[in-house]
Amino acid sequence: MCGIVGYTGDAPAAKLLLDGLSRLEYRGYDSAGLCLLNQDFSTVKTVGKVRNLAEKVRDCQVDGLVGIAHTRWATHGAPLEKNAHPHLDDGGRVAVVHNGIIENYMALRSRLEKRGHKFISDTDSEVIPHLIAEFYDDDPVQAVAAALRQLTGTYGVCVLFRDLPGLMIAARSGSPVIVGLGQGSNMAASDVTALITHTRNVIYLNDGELAVITPEKVELRTLANVPIEREISRITWDPDTIGKGGYEHFMIKEIFEQPEALANTIRGRVLPDDGSAKLSGLNMTPREMAMINRIVIPGCGSSLHSGLIGEYYFEDIAGIPAEVEQAAEFRYRNPIIEPNTLVLPISQSGETADTLAAVREAIHKGAVVAAISNVVGSTIARECGRGVYLHAGPEISVASTKAFTCQVAALLLMSLLFGRSRRLSGEDGREIGAEIARLPELVQSVLDEFPTIERIAKKYAAFNDFFFIGRGCLYPVALEGALKLKEVSYVHAEGYHAAELKHGPMSLLGDRVPVIALANRIPGQEKLLGNIEECLARRSPVIAVVSGEDANVAKYTSDIIRVPASSRYAAPITTVVALQIFAYCFARERKCDIDQPRNLAKSVTVE
Repeated sequence: MCGIVGYTGDAPAAKLLLDGLSRLEYRGYDSAGLCLLNQDFSTVKTVGKVRNLAEKVRDCQVDGLVGIAHTRWATHGAPLEKNAHPHLDDGGRVAVVHNGIIENYMALRSRLEKRGHKFISDTDSEVIPHLIAEFYDDDPVQAVAAALRQLTGTYGVCVLFRDLPGLMIAARSGSPVIVGLGQGSNMAASDVTALITHTRNVIYLNDGELAVITPEKVELRTLANVPIEREISRITWDPDTIGKGGYEHFMIKEIFEQPEALANTIRGRVLPDDGSAKLSGLNMTPREMAMINRIVIPGCGSSLHSGLIGEYYFEDIAGIPAEVEQAAEFRYRNPIIEPNTLVLPISQSGETADTLAAVREAIHKGAVVAAISNVVGSTIARECGRGVYLHAGPEISVASTKAFTCQVAALLLMSLLFGRSRRLSGEDGREIGAEIARLPELVQSVLDEFPTIERIAKKYAAFNDFFFIGRGCLYPVALEGALKLKEVSYVHAEGYHAAELKHGPMSLLGDRVPVIALANRIPGQEKLLGNIEECLARRSPVIAVVSGEDANVAKYTSDIIRVPASSRYAAPITTVVALQIFAYCFARERKCDIDQPRNLAKSVTVE
């Protein structure tokens, strides 16, 4: 991990590569490097930001018409220049950038060292150029294919050969690679954001495929060197959407984009007269939906939390038993997939390695699989073949905000649709549909509370430990709120079901441990108020999120965040937006790197 850009064409490559890397910065990284080919390889690496690399490239005065570049998120080896990509073989004939993890690298490295190869890094990735060099004898495609067949694990790679100027080979297995098609030049990258200013025409590689790229053409082949035909895809979104648009950070921009993002997610999907929803991407008839008798939702991080909210929706609205699985455990514990089980993987990027592994296991076990993803053409979306796109627009900040709320909205739409295929009445369906239609307006009301939330966040900015508590469908929101605070401010935060405090965590409460209580007026509020009293009795300050003008909490605390009164189905979305704002303002007050939190990556493409 984490970002790859490659270019071959008729223009100086350095600027194009650095521009592509800068567009991948949101993915998170700790070092960067590039390699340019101009008679010989010129390699420049640095620890830290892409701007450091750009300065070093200027100082070195290097360039060429072909090159590869990389931002690294450390897996094997510390963030040091020697571990940054690109890596070369010790003969300097082959240069490689790599995303993923090579699980058998130690055995390969030992074998290569016995054959006289010298390694300089601590990475797993360095074995790849050495392997390619070992197999290289006039046929670069055969050499790359033979080397990749030796690897166990995941990879997305771009490869250059010193004696073949203009040629670049890209390949993937488990880690995304997209080829961008230009005029007199072509590119490859791990994310379309790196290609968007160069071209809108792209080809998505599938696992076990490689692309032979020159300035004039692109040829796709299997690792067995069999030619492949592939349809060209078109990127439709505007490059301006990946700019900050005048905001200080991408995170706050994306928080404020949520009314529009939600409107895009639900547009044309609510059927008010029928009290139902339309989700054509599911490609399921009412009869097929009525036959689904169990739903399994694998996900990671924020997507896992949105799935937990969806579990409440499916069981309450549709009457379908649902369970949420940590995607990393799904395939390893040999899950039981019964007939008529719907597996519903959730991934913002559509490339999350653990979730992709869960998808493949579910397909192997014969489940009906439908994805919820924000990225059109992503691997998970393509392999599922059906599902729901969020249409939330590009999300750049590492901490997910608008993608999360749009995931929850998509789950609510799906619950409504499945509910109408079984026990949900038209009248109840119309009521839920009307609530879904109001989501952009409800979220805008939360955004209008920004000054109040900012004041409270600043008041508590010196505290280093927080508990978030909730009940019912707000329990997952407590988990997500704690995650947001951890991600962007680096403080310790825990999300708990309010009833769980007394089963151990209460021992940590005290006057330096604030509790953020989700006390919305939904079923379970009276129990939550009792939990607030328990926290106050142990001297913990309480920040309360409440519905509208509800005065039930005022006697416990003056630190109150108000979200609009709504049903329990909309409450998770309005409440989490308030918590996103709190986390953002808290982190900004502490002067944290909000968009690129330390040690984190946006798209986790390794297991």
